[in-house]
Amino acid sequence: MPEPTSCCRVGGGYCDRCDLLVGLEGLHAVGADRDDGGAVTIRVESAPGPMGCPACGVLAQGHGRREVRLVDAPLFGKPATLVWRKRRWRCLEPVCPVGAFDEQDEAVARPRGLLTVRACWWAIGELRREHASVQGLARRLGTTWRTVWTSIRPLLQAADADPSRFEGVTRLGVDEHVWHHVSTKPVEDGGRGPKELTGMVDLSLHPDRTGELVVRARLLDLVPGRSGETYKTWLKDRGEAFRATVQVATLDPFHGYKNAIDDQLQDARSVLDAFHVVKLATQVVDDVRRRVQQEIHGHRGRKNDPLYRIRNILRSGRENLTDRQHARLEQAWAADERHLEVEVAWLCAQQVRDCYHQDSHAAGRAIAEKVLTTFLTCPIPEVKRLGKTLTTWRREFLSYFDTGGASNGGTEAVNGLIELHRRIARGFRNRDNYRLRMLLIAGGLNL
Repeated sequence: MPEPTSCCRVGGGYCDRCDLLVGLEGLHAVGADRDDGGAVTIRVESAPGPMGCPACGVLAQGHGRREVRLVDAPLFGKPATLVWRKRRWRCLEPVCPVGAFDEQDEAVARPRGLLTVRACWWAIGELRREHASVQGLARRLGTTWRTVWTSIRPLLQAADADPSRFEGVTRLGVDEHVWHHVSTKPVEDGGRGPKELTGMVDLSLHPDRTGELVVRARLLDLVPGRSGETYKTWLKDRGEAFRATVQVATLDPFHGYKNAIDDQLQDARSVLDAFHVVKLATQVVDDVRRRVQQEIHGHRGRKNDPLYRIRNILRSGRENLTDRQHARLEQAWAADERHLEVEVAWLCAQQVRDCYHQDSHAAGRAIAEKVLTTFLTCPIPEVKRLGKTLTTWRREFLSYFDTGGASNGGTEAVNGLIELHRRIARGFRNRDNYRLRMLLIAGGLNL
């Protein structure tokens, strides 16, 4: 059974110490209960006083009070309920359309709201900073998933509609990810729509505590589809003022994104992401190894084959190898003279990696230009193919060294955060909810 605890009413007035615990300006505590599970119920009311009609301004007549139950932020680790004894008034003006009205205070709760304002902001903070799930917050608040989400969604939508969140973007990243792995039926037919979403990320530089400029990546938007047209349309919708501030645009080797940047961001410099360049070079080594393996043995790699045993070492950077791993490489090269192609391909991949590991960008650019020149004449077809690819992306490849090392690293970090929260939520059925949730946790909203 609940055990009521009366507040210390002094001479029929209100207790300042009890009001301090409640923490709601203009509302006074008049009682508190705790149930067997530890959940707390606090009753509050405003002090009596005159009130004018919100429509006509005529002095209204008091008409008693009615209780409204609101879910509040947890109190002492337990769910809390706020019972607000709202004052009621009746307008005495005969022609006034209002008639009767209740007390409202949007600093406490929105009209017809189920959660207090501070409970909404508490939930938003837990989602953003503590990687909580909405269902977990609902348990802590003592309510349902739907109640929590429908209460905080209007706040997120209002922040999403704020155009100021797109201001000051000087570096822009783009990448795609898969938000579901089920049906691609159109939304109007009951499906979730396209599996792929294109994400735009702000990669602008900001000073840290020491004054050094660092990237603080934040998600700007998620739009359905993966195509150059999708990216182009989004850039066009942002307006000329936004596009004029973008100086650098990073991307992976996808011509659709490049065409969109060339069309909408003529003054920006496109930069090919270093991670994807190194990935292409590493893939070349794998392709050469598999081909040579097949030519020598006539089968896919097996555990005792020399090249197969070093497959993971071949994917590593030279600077990260131990003495034992270097010895294993030398042993594999010496096992068969036909392994020379694999050795050369691996050395070429290391040369690509070396571009991004120099003490200065000028030194890295010199190696990159050498790569562009020599790979095209390499007799190994896979290396020559890589040389053609990098030549096609020559301007974007070399722009890395002219922009202070701009990359899509921040974009990949945001993608990792998105993947984390998708797992926490056990997936999403509604793309709009998914978008709002990811904008919140990835810093895309000014909250």
